[in-house]
Amino acid sequence: MFPEYDIIVVGAGHAGCEAAAAAANMGSKVLLITMNMQTIAQMSCNPAMGGIAKGQIVREIDALGGYSGIVSDKSMIQFRMLNKSKGPGMWSPRTQNDKMLFANTWRMMLEQTPNIDFWQDMVSSLIVSRGTVNGVITSMGQEIRAKSVVLTNGTFLNGVIHIGEKQFGGGRIGESKATGLTEQLISLGMESARLKTGTPPRIDGRSLDYTKMEVQEPDTEIVGFSYLPIERIKPEQQRNCWITYTSQEVHDILKTGFEQSPMFQGRIQGSGPRYCPSIEDKITRFAERERHQLFIEPEGWNTVEIYVNGFSTSLPEDVQFKALTKVPGFEKAKFFRPGYAIEYDYFPPTQLNFTLETKLIKNLFFAGQINGTTGYEEAACQGLMAGINAHQKVHELAPFTLSRSDAYIGVLIDDLINKGTDEPYRMFTSRAEFRTLLRQDNADVRLTQKGYDIGLAKEDRLALVKTKMDEVNTITKVLNEFSVDAEMINTFLIENNSAPITEKTKAYKILLRPNINIEKMLEKIPTLKTAIGNVNQLSLQQAEIQAKYDVYIEKERELAKKMANLEDLIIPDSFSYEKMSALSNEARQKLEKIKPKTLGQASRISGVNPSDVQILMVFMGR
Repeated sequence: MFPEYDIIVVGAGHAGCEAAAAAANMGSKVLLITMNMQTIAQMSCNPAMGGIAKGQIVREIDALGGYSGIVSDKSMIQFRMLNKSKGPGMWSPRTQNDKMLFANTWRMMLEQTPNIDFWQDMVSSLIVSRGTVNGVITSMGQEIRAKSVVLTNGTFLNGVIHIGEKQFGGGRIGESKATGLTEQLISLGMESARLKTGTPPRIDGRSLDYTKMEVQEPDTEIVGFSYLPIERIKPEQQRNCWITYTSQEVHDILKTGFEQSPMFQGRIQGSGPRYCPSIEDKITRFAERERHQLFIEPEGWNTVEIYVNGFSTSLPEDVQFKALTKVPGFEKAKFFRPGYAIEYDYFPPTQLNFTLETKLIKNLFFAGQINGTTGYEEAACQGLMAGINAHQKVHELAPFTLSRSDAYIGVLIDDLINKGTDEPYRMFTSRAEFRTLLRQDNADVRLTQKGYDIGLAKEDRLALVKTKMDEVNTITKVLNEFSVDAEMINTFLIENNSAPITEKTKAYKILLRPNINIEKMLEKIPTLKTAIGNVNQLSLQQAEIQAKYDVYIEKERELAKKMANLEDLIIPDSFSYEKMSALSNEARQKLEKIKPKTLGQASRISGVNPSDVQILMVFMGR
């Protein structure tokens, strides 16, 4: 019934979809297995993509040739660039999306991708022989052979849903849990643990009074995620979101349910997400706060369903309802469904190589929440990398990895495999030491050539990047050559709280001043605009960022180069840490467990100190 596939991808969430698309577009024959064909790429939680650091990840996925950016742009109902008041290394794109259109667009793109077959079933076990995976066995007894398997099980592995004192098996509300895989992997020698996440109630938008809330308007300019010329909605078509707040009265009502709370009564064993806590967790951890912000987000163009961002909870549904009706604008709220918590199995990611292949079982890759991450974007980028590397392994090609100075994706994977995580991992700009290099505006410049070289990014993408780089170089050259006199610019400078000039000055030097914007400067000096010519607005923006932050960018490049030198120092596989008494006990244990490939990787393992690295260098003859 089934041929032998190059790659089987288990699970069709954000990680699974990217894994299947990447491997298939690179030429592998892929089977995507999902428990429900109707929930491919479902937005299980909030109907949004991107945000702080996450937006950079989506742009990186797009730059490499993945689909998440395209799907997000095609299904957006609102766009905002976050952190614009800060430096460009912090700017983060975010879309509010039509969740049904998002899932439908993903499915359509997968179905139009050659080399992908689909099968609806639950994978209950793997076919493993002599330490190598050879396929899967489904709950209907189908044995399907493949050269590689990518597991992207999300929250489904032995998932348990909690609402107050009620608990029942499930991977999402209304969907069955997945069983069998955890137990088999443990029997093969892998370690597993439990994590928890949650979601807020969904509300009938017709029952809300928006006049009692603050309007959160979208940006007037839509940049989007994809570097391709995607047809996007017009700024005036965007939907608003709203902001409202809890109160002490709301908190007091929520507290009445604490005796029935699965989190406070110990029925949930797994750790929850530190940076996306439940509302009951917030009012306990931040007892001094009289109110908490709630973001009221529409779930699409043609639905009245509302997502209450900031009110994730597993309290009894009657307590949820009573408390929420005391929030301004929610006095007459009608529930579509209550919030709930879900507890699930994951496998600590220190058991993986940089390629996301498991160390214990060859040709078996993990991506997404099975590795302890939280968020669509974190899952999607892991899926992309796992799909790429499964293809590379099957076809005996070199592994594809990204360093911490290449991409946020590289930071995420490096953090996971070296430090592990005992709580759902979420990406932040603060996790990246090279965030001035890893901006959202230059992900294409950083990564598209790499994606093209492995056969994922197509030639049209590369052509766009080359055009952009040519335009940026032209803009920079003209700015350095064009002289501005006082008559041309002084009025503009004074209007922008900048000192007037007394002699001719290069335009490039003027641009370096605070409060001076390149687009406004070109409007003021038409001859400069003519000299630059007709260039893309994004090229103008990137030229300006490179000019203003050149010193900082160069410093980060130098630091990245120094760190890269440590990556060149390969640690032999035969290296024995147990005999190195000069190392601290913790360092010996961590190094023996993770077995880093390079001195650079060893230096980033939690518990390995600089003195331990120096000792390793001595033993390596360095």
